[in-house]
Amino acid sequence: MMFRRLAVIGTGLIGGSLALALRECGEVGEVVGYSRRLETRLAAERLGLIDRPADSIGEAVSDADLIFLATPVGAMDVVLGEVADCLPDDALITDGGSVKGAVVERARARLAPGQLCRFVPGHPIAGREHSGPDAATADLYRGQRVILTPLGENRDEDVARIEAMWAACGARVERLDVVHHDHVLAATSHLPHAAAFAMVSSLARLAERYEVFRYAAGGFRDFTRIASSDPVMWRDICLDNRVEILDMLGRYRDELDRLRDMLDRDDGEAIERYFAEAKAVRDALYPAARLDDSAERDG
Repeated sequence: MMFRRLAVIGTGLIGGSLALALRECGEVGEVVGYSRRLETRLAAERLGLIDRPADSIGEAVSDADLIFLATPVGAMDVVLGEVADCLPDDALITDGGSVKGAVVERARARLAPGQLCRFVPGHPIAGREHSGPDAATADLYRGQRVILTPLGENRDEDVARIEAMWAACGARVERLDVVHHDHVLAATSHLPHAAAFAMVSSLARLAERYEVFRYAAGGFRDFTRIASSDPVMWRDICLDNRVEILDMLGRYRDELDRLRDMLDRDDGEAIERYFAEAKAVRDALYPAARLDDSAERDG
């Protein structure tokens, strides 16, 4: 067994799914969970995500050998401060935050040097549009990438242990530099979420919005699905990775302006070339996901 006692701080989708996955593969003994809201941690116990709920972070981490922080990144400062006050001497800490720079900065501010070396930052690139304990599933991380952004203070054996934990859950583990992680994720995750929220907001302001949403086809539903994600979590991500997201939004706006100019000129050839180039790139990146006939007919 890899871990005798796991403390999950944040017993929703991300934390609950890790607990279920480790339990399913037999790599954890007891799971203790804490969330700020009593009903959340009681729901996690009822659903079998945790063995018992704790009434405080101190109670949750007591005698734990692994602590997983699965709270919104905006709450990490407070959570890390509370963890620092009661961290067992031999416990490892890792997290599931989507922004690493801000989390690492808060960890450096809150954890003592002897504690910081046991914090291995991570980011499972997996999720669903729904959150909370009810959304947790044991196979959430199976086949998905998990990025670790180790600190210079980390011991190699501790990083390897966190890697082995995620591998046991079926994940593919990779390592990135903290800064590079936030740059890449701004493009591949944070920008798409911001764009989906903006798309829904823009159409919701139309006078005929009810007809627009009523007759929306599959393409609209697929593109905007992630706008059903947790607003608090995505508020925190946007603020904590603000500089990178602003850069990506600027690049995206430039592309929308290019397309608008083509339409304004009534330049069908330019539009077709633009779409063809984008299609070629997308098909090369995801050959198994090329559009079939039914999707092509989706207007």
